Amino acid sequence: MTPPATVEDVAVHGLTDTIGVTIPNPLTCEDVPNRRAKAGKLNGGVAAATNSEFFKAPAPHKPLAIRLDHRMSQEAKLRKSTVLKSLAKHMATPGMISLGGGLPSSEYFPFESMDIKVPAVGKFLEEETKTTGKTMHLGKHDVKEGKSCASGSAQMVRWVTEHTEIVHNPPYRDWACTLSAGSTSSLEMVYRMFLEKGDFVISEEPRTAGLQFVGVKMDSEGMIAEALDELLENWDVATRGARKPFLLYTVPTGQNPTGSTQGRERRQQIYKVAQKHDLILIEDEPYYFLQMQPYTGPGAEPAPLPKNHDEFLKSLVPSLLSMDVDGRVIRLDSFSKVLAPGSRCGWVVASAQVCERLQRHGEVSTQHAAGFSQVILHRLLDEEWGHGGYLDWLVNLRVQYTTRRDALMKACDDHLPKEVATWTPPAAGMFHWINLDVSKHPEFGKKSVAEIEQAVFRTSVASGVLVTPGSYFMADQENELEKVFFRATFAAAEFDTMSEAIRRFGLAIRKVFGLPQ
Repeated sequence: MTPPATVEDVAVHGLTDTIGVTIPNPLTCEDVPNRRAKAGKLNGGVAAATNSEFFKAPAPHKPLAIRLDHRMSQEAKLRKSTVLKSLAKHMATPGMISLGGGLPSSEYFPFESMDIKVPAVGKFLEEETKTTGKTMHLGKHDVKEGKSCASGSAQMVRWVTEHTEIVHNPPYRDWACTLSAGSTSSLEMVYRMFLEKGDFVISEEPRTAGLQFVGVKMDSEGMIAEALDELLENWDVATRGARKPFLLYTVPTGQNPTGSTQGRERRQQIYKVAQKHDLILIEDEPYYFLQMQPYTGPGAEPAPLPKNHDEFLKSLVPSLLSMDVDGRVIRLDSFSKVLAPGSRCGWVVASAQVCERLQRHGEVSTQHAAGFSQVILHRLLDEEWGHGGYLDWLVNLRVQYTTRRDALMKACDDHLPKEVATWTPPAAGMFHWINLDVSKHPEFGKKSVAEIEQAVFRTSVASGVLVTPGSYFMADQENELEKVFFRATFAAAEFDTMSEAIRRFGLAIRKVFGLPQ
């Protein structure tokens, strides 16, 4: 097998010594209408056969993804295409009359229409939506009557493919998108695709229990690449009772629970380790677009917002997908944290090989993303806002979450005892990780760290504030606790409530540590 390119080697070269290619400019929001016009009308009826290749720019200058057959489980290798699903490709034939499907007639759906009020582009605040928002009317026969094209998954596959190219522009040729019923469902499928019984999954150290995880040490930027390399170099099959792990799960941006965000250099370092040890990286990114403005400190002037879409996209920490020259990153994308939870509609970006296996799994499990959600999301994101309007919405979220983060940081500065409490202002996501110096507890050494943590937790609850103990996120609950952390979230609480909650938490810490109130 040809050695993979290194992560820096993403500049494009000639195909041969004498043949070159014209490298297209990266796709922008403004380019999408022209590309669609050249492609012609999308024939994307209900259950239409589709894939990302229909909607991407040709990229002969990019390498193909490496094959991952040697990493796939027996279950994944044995999955076959459902014969009935293969009939969908014939529906693209003009004039085809179908008596082959199993869908009931829409005449018998007990829904005539839905009305959903959504913000106008640039007027995203709740009060603005009440007065200037537009009501989307979704009729049962809109497609038949030519009022909409949102009739199946093909339209959403087109949208997420264009979005992925605009934001990440993966540097290999045969990447693809496939819709999912949310990232949790996708993750379960990926685990079953690659893992056999007894295998380990690599992840950041604080990780909820479930599968057999092995943690990698973290700092303020998340997973430490050198610690990952050391873990893999020194893996002992006999001691561990399992083969060397090759599947790495990470939340690089606004990691839950710590709120840490891997910078560009850290992501490059992790990717190099992945190449060295032939890892597959699961990049779970529900908080990617919740990257906030730089924290400037209490009372300081806020950093200026991006002036346009290009500045906004360049301000984002590059994704692992955007560095993936091999096709070893499986990116889980979601609308749950930026539009609404519970939509059960997300997507996976990976090599065409991986996406094909995911689709085969979906045919005998979740089938596909929720149909109602697909129609609503397509009408909002494509027919109402467009790609540019969606980026405007994300910039608006940046403003809102930055304001919330800064309010929580001010509350921490005002109310937490700095003698024992330290923290790093989060750069993304919705979580804040507070470290308590347990060595300064008056009974440190007499009481266990776990007892001190629980004392703070119980006192906080008694004081009327709920924060989550860091030990709740440890994969191995049997290990002795060494540090005390607490997770707070600034995503939903009212501003005054948030400040009062931190005040109460500060009083609880002071009481447990014997500090002046």
